[in-house]
Amino acid sequence: MRRIFSKVSDVLALEGVSMKQLKNGQLVAIGAAVVLVILAFFSFTVVSTTDNGVVTRLGKYNRTLQPGLQFIIPIVERVYHIPVTTVQKEEFGFRTTMASDRSQYRNNIVTESSMLTGDLNIINVEWTVQYRIIDPKAWLFNVEEGERINTVRDVSTAAINSLIGDRAILDIMGSERDSIQFSAKEIMNEKYKQLGLGIAVSSVQLQNVIPPEDVQQAFEDVNIAIQDMNRLINEGKEAYNKEIPKAKGEADRMIQEARGYAVERINKAEGDVARFNAVYAEYSKAPDITKRRLYLETLDKIFSNTDKVIFIDKNVKNFLPLKNLSGGEQ
Repeated sequence: MRRIFSKVSDVLALEGVSMKQLKNGQLVAIGAAVVLVILAFFSFTVVSTTDNGVVTRLGKYNRTLQPGLQFIIPIVERVYHIPVTTVQKEEFGFRTTMASDRSQYRNNIVTESSMLTGDLNIINVEWTVQYRIIDPKAWLFNVEEGERINTVRDVSTAAINSLIGDRAILDIMGSERDSIQFSAKEIMNEKYKQLGLGIAVSSVQLQNVIPPEDVQQAFEDVNIAIQDMNRLINEGKEAYNKEIPKAKGEADRMIQEARGYAVERINKAEGDVARFNAVYAEYSKAPDITKRRLYLETLDKIFSNTDKVIFIDKNVKNFLPLKNLSGGEQ
C-alpha cells in the first residue's frame, strides 16, 4: 500500500502537483482508486492445469475452481490449490535418497518392512503405493493437514500386513505376489472411501520380498528348486501338447479307415442281396432253367481253376485210371 501511494506521489510530482496542494476530496478519490486497483489485482487467481482450487469463504467451503483464470472475493475468500492430476507415491521399507538415471536408495527400514507370515516366518517386504487425489474438498477438510499422509501410510501398512499374514512365505515370494498387489489395492481403496479421504490408489507394487539374511540362502535354494520344478512341468506340458495332436490325428485316420471299410462291406452286402433277389426272381419264373444255369456257372468256376479234370460215371462200380500210350492219363 505504501509503495502504491509512493507511485502516485511520483506521478503527481511529474505533473507539478504536490500532495499538499490537493484537496481532501481529491485525496479521497485517489485513495479510493488505489483501493479499487488493489482489490482488482487480488480478485483474480490462476489455477494450474494440474490443480483444482478449493475456495473457502470466511473459513467455510464455498466451491471448487477448475484450471484457468478465476475470480474470487479478496479478503473474504481464500483458495487452496490441490494437485488432482499428479500421481503421488509413498515408499515403505525403503526411501529414494536421490532420484535420477542412477537413483540411490536406503533399504532395510526394518520397522516398516518386517512382517510375520501365515506359517510363522519373518519376511521383509518393501512396497510402493501410487495414488491420486480425486476429491479435493474431501482431501482438504475430512482429515487434518498433518495427518493426511500418516493416514495414507497407516492404511497401506495395515492392508499389506493382513495379506502377508494370511499366506505362507514361499507363496508370498512366488505365486501369490500378483494376488497380494491386486488385493491390497482393493482393500486400500475401500478403506480410503470409508474414511472419506478423497484419494484413489492406482497401483501397489511389491519391490523386494526377501527373508531375513541369516536364512536367505536356504530360501534361495528352495526358490531354485521351485523354478526347476516349474521348468520340468512346462517341458512336460510342451511334450504333451506335441503328442496329443499327433495321437488325435492317428485316431482320426483309423476312424476314417474303419468307416470306409464299413461302407464298403455294406455296399457289397447290399449288392449281394440285390443279385440274390434278381436270381430269385428269375428262379421263380423258371426254376428248372435257373437251376441248370446256376449248375453250369458253378461248374465253369470250378473247372476254370484246375488243369486236371476226371469224370466219374455214377454207374461205374470200379474205377481204374489208365495211362494212354502217349504218356497222358485217360
